[in-house]
Amino acid sequence: MITGEIKSKVDRIWDTMWSGGISNPLSVIEQLTYLLFIKRLDELHTLKEHKAARTGNPIEEPVFRPDQDHLRWSRFKETAPETMFTLVRDEVFPFIKTLGQKGEEDGEGGSTYTHHMKDALFMMPTPRVLANVVDQLDSIDMADADTKGDLYEYMLGKIATAGQNGQFRTPRHIIKLMVEMMAPTPKDRICDPACGTAGFLIAASEYLLKHHSGEIYGNEAARLRFNEGTFHGYDFDSTMLRIGSMNMLLHGVENPDIRYRDSLAQSDDDDAEKYSLILANPPFAGSLDYESTAKDLQRIVKTKKTELLFMALFLRLLQSGGRAAVIVPDGVLFGSSTAHKALRKKLVEEQKLDAIISMPSGVFKPYAGVSTAILFFTKTNSGGADQVWFYDMQSDGFSLDDKRNPQPEKSDLPDILARWQNRSGEVCRQRTDRSFLVPKADIAANDYDLSLNRYKEVEYEAVEHDAPRVILQRLARLEEEISQGVKELEGLLGCE
Repeated sequence: MITGEIKSKVDRIWDTMWSGGISNPLSVIEQLTYLLFIKRLDELHTLKEHKAARTGNPIEEPVFRPDQDHLRWSRFKETAPETMFTLVRDEVFPFIKTLGQKGEEDGEGGSTYTHHMKDALFMMPTPRVLANVVDQLDSIDMADADTKGDLYEYMLGKIATAGQNGQFRTPRHIIKLMVEMMAPTPKDRICDPACGTAGFLIAASEYLLKHHSGEIYGNEAARLRFNEGTFHGYDFDSTMLRIGSMNMLLHGVENPDIRYRDSLAQSDDDDAEKYSLILANPPFAGSLDYESTAKDLQRIVKTKKTELLFMALFLRLLQSGGRAAVIVPDGVLFGSSTAHKALRKKLVEEQKLDAIISMPSGVFKPYAGVSTAILFFTKTNSGGADQVWFYDMQSDGFSLDDKRNPQPEKSDLPDILARWQNRSGEVCRQRTDRSFLVPKADIAANDYDLSLNRYKEVEYEAVEHDAPRVILQRLARLEEEISQGVKELEGLLGCE
């Protein structure tokens, strides 16, 4: 999590832009994102310069050409406000909009980033506001990817309407846990059908670069596959698509497949069984009209509930043998409607339901207090789940109130990952433990209810109390002592 000092800086920047006339919270975030992106580009170019100086070789894939040196953050931040405003508006901003183009002047054939940035607008109202914001942003170190992610999370958390459409940001440590449990490989085609700022795709790319960089950069075909064929994301918010594209580009993925799309709507795109791994925390906004919902999803589960439709979508998108780690509201686990039960039965009997991690309700505070769980399943179309692994997460390493203060000593996340990676050791665990296995027959006997409390056994410690007569005698002695003390006090004060 970001420190209180950085939060204060973000709050001051937010107030500066608000008082300067940018009243839409999403516009504030978008403009701040552009500036943070420009700042990070300069930091990346500086790192390349330092590497070239150490090795004596030319700069590898420079961000800025020699004739574009004046476009760098470290150069224009020292200029006068009027000069800076003109430069950023007329040169720097058009420059970042063309990043990823492949030579064509019209931008056709460029990256998805270029496509989404076509409609980006520079909305800084005055030179004074821009200079003030640049000066304040300059003091924030953006080199740490976690800091960058937490900054986005904190800014989005400030939006009063966050969650209105069922959208809320997934904390980075939860994303990281899900990615590490799925352990993606360079052969995977990874999809997030509600990608937002692309947090899951970025975490997956970081995992792949950390564990499989040799294979990724082993040859040109592998590198091209990583940059253009591995990561796929959909969203119907153009602002989120721009932010997600910038985020992916900053993290070294040159041309991910990030597209404008309403994942639950009827579409001509045939993307059934295209992906081997789905990582998602889709928005759960309530109910949709039957007319606006894809007919093939209705065939999987007849419902208007978005949380169930997204589960049906995941099953459609996954190829046979494909895996999914997705966040769902608790209602999916125990809802009593026919559609809820049918979907759970399908996961247990027709697919391979691997695990359920029950999370405390404070994980998504301060902008949502909903109780959630993480579902892990494999698409088999032939069953295969003899047992389902349950884990009762008590803490994610942060306080469960709106402040979300770090409490690393309480985090269950390392234990979750360790137990998941050694599931053979889970066989002997009792249902009173933090994690345990439940046979499929037990789940079927409980009408496919997947809530953890249905199977977890709670041990109650016997507490022995004194007999009532002994307690009354103790109270009488206390009353005598109090009365005696009052008399002594009155005597000291000279009371009659």
